[in-house]
Formats: sequence, structure tokens, C-alpha cells
Amino acid sequence: MRLAHRAASASPFYAMAVSQRAAELEAAGHSVVRLCLGEPDFGAPQAVRDAMRDAMDGRPLPYTSATGLPALREKIARFYRARHGVEVDPARIIVTSGASAALLLVTAATIDPGDEVILADPSYPCNRELIATFGGRVVAVPTTAQTRFQLDAEAVRGAWTERTAAVMIATPSNPTGTSIPAGELAEICALTRDRGAWRIIDEIYLDLSDPTPHGPARSVLSVDPDAVVINSFSKYFSMTGWRLGWCVLPHTLVPAAERLAMNYFICASTPAQVAAQVCFTDDTIAECDRRRQEFAARRSVVLAGLAEIGLPVTAAPDGAFYAYFDVTATGMDSWKFCERALREAHVALTPGRDFGTHTADSHVRLSYAASRDELREGLARLGRFVRA
Repeated sequence: MRLAHRAASASPFYAMAVSQRAAELEAAGHSVVRLCLGEPDFGAPQAVRDAMRDAMDGRPLPYTSATGLPALREKIARFYRARHGVEVDPARIIVTSGASAALLLVTAATIDPGDEVILADPSYPCNRELIATFGGRVVAVPTTAQTRFQLDAEAVRGAWTERTAAVMIATPSNPTGTSIPAGELAEICALTRDRGAWRIIDEIYLDLSDPTPHGPARSVLSVDPDAVVINSFSKYFSMTGWRLGWCVLPHTLVPAAERLAMNYFICASTPAQVAAQVCFTDDTIAECDRRRQEFAARRSVVLAGLAEIGLPVTAAPDGAFYAYFDVTATGMDSWKFCERALREAHVALTPGRDFGTHTADSHVRLSYAASRDELREGLARLGRFVRA
């Protein structure tokens, strides 16, 4: 018997490996400051938790349709209208078992063997594995602080070939927390659309973005109504373990994606879908916006603390809850820095090798999804570690 090639060749997800090692240290009695995972410490909003308890009262909880509960899809569509000023037909929305399932579904529906997908280096590691799973070729374009570690239209043009099938973008980004300016994103989408390729835009952190002078950050759908959009209840709504997300698809893609969803997942969790409808009440949105403001305050703590230590963040985040800092001056590569910081200072961080090759050795991701007290303690430990 042999292992499938895709399983044998899959890269590890280092953030999860670091978290596992942190858990081992905690089990041995050590206090570990966990700044390695993008997991908000708030938990789901109270009204959502109450709704979940109500849903688990013994009533039948049958499968939903593969696309999700119609009432939830309608509420997501209304959220786009109220929050982002765009009209989305609920029929274009598929509710999934987390954004990871949405990314899997979209990749399966759009990428054939030999197709090329352009994405930024650094970027979220699981995207590369999903593309490879379906026989696609990842075209990872090195980015720098000058473009805020994001693609721009010039980079997309330079990476384009006759095999290009899609451009995959996360704005705001994991690991950098940076966004693509609206005008630049519109130009990338127009270029990609005119050349007949998919625009796959990860907006998981969009509603954690800093507001613009005109209101909340706008969805890509405001400039490219037929873009493929990925989103999640995990970050803005702090529902990581609930495993609930969604995608917005062009009408032409929905039937194929629905057939795949039937076969891959049957449906997302029924009680989670029932409870998630409460996410879109005025009170819950207000609570989540207060949390967004708290993340902005935590960002200030982190950026000031890293600057004092001498670990520069060369592209300041404006969304998500990550700071991507340079460890070159320490004389260590990112893996050694993270390994020693965990072992000696008991601070868990994620090395740049999780996110590509261009900044694999030079940069480290810090998640400020932890409390301010935890962040201050972690920064104090890092300061002592670097000075030593």
C-alpha cells in the first residue's frame, strides 16, 4: 500500500505545530503566551451563544440544503447591502463549514490540472495546498513592504501566462494584516476579468478593517460584482470553533459549486446555521464593532512594543489582527527565532516559512487576537529574550 502523492507532499501548517508545542509546555506547568493563532479571545457574541442553546433544545436538526438555510443566506445578503452598499442575490451565497470549506469548494469548481493561480508571497498557506490538490500550479509572486506585501496590477501582469486561470487575493491579508488599496484592487480585477480568469478574493478579515472616511471598508463586489468572494464567521464574529463560513459566487458558478458541496459536505452544521442568524442583529453588529475597535487598540500596543524591542513592522496592518515583523537584525532566521522564543521565553509565534519562500527566513507573524494583558506580557518576554 502507498500513500497518495498529495498527502505525502503536503507541507505542515507551522502555526498549528507551534500551538501544539505550546500546549505541551503548558501541560508541563509552564505559562505560555500564545500569539501564534488567529483566534479571537472573545468567543461568539452572547446572543449567538444563547441562540445555540435554544437550538439544542431537543428539536430535530435535519440536514439543510447544500447551499445553506435560506433565512441565513438572506441575512448575509442584507448584511452586504447594509454594510457594504452592494446588492447580492441570496441565490449566489453558499454557506459552508468554515471558510476553509469555501476555499476548497471554490478551488474544486474553478481549477483544473495544469491551471496556474497567481497569489502573493507571503500568503495563507492552505491556499497553496488546495491549488496543488486539484492539480493546479501555484505562481507565488514575491512582494515587499513597498506594496504592503500585496499584489498590484503590475505584478499580476508580469506573472501572467496562457495557463493563468485565477488570481487569488486576501485583503486584508494573513499574515500581514495589510489591505490592497481600492483603486489597485479594481485594476487587478479588471485586468483579470478582461483576460478571462477568475478573481478569488478572500475577505475573511474585511469587517475588521479600519473604517474609511466614507464608512466601513468596501467589499470587492462594489467594483467587481462577479468576483468570487470567501468569508467567514470566525474572525469578525469570533466564532472560530463553530466552523461556519460562506462564499459569494457568480450565478454561472452556483450549480456546479452546489453539486460539489452536496458530495463533499452535504451541508454545514444545522445548529450553527440556526444560531448564526443572530449575528446580523443591530446589537450583535454593534458588539462586533466594539471588538474591532479593541483590536485597533491592541495593534497600537503591539506596534509600539515591537518598535521598542527593535523588531520592525515594515508594513503596518490596517485590518485583521496580525503584525508581520522582521527578525533579520537578531541574527536568527524566523524558524530559529520562533523555536527559541517558545523554548526560552515561552512566547508562541508563527515563522514566515508558513506563508511562502520570499520572507520565509526574515519575518515572523504575531497575532494580536489575545488580550492586552497577554500582549504586554508577551512583548515584555520577547524584549528580554532579544536583549539576552
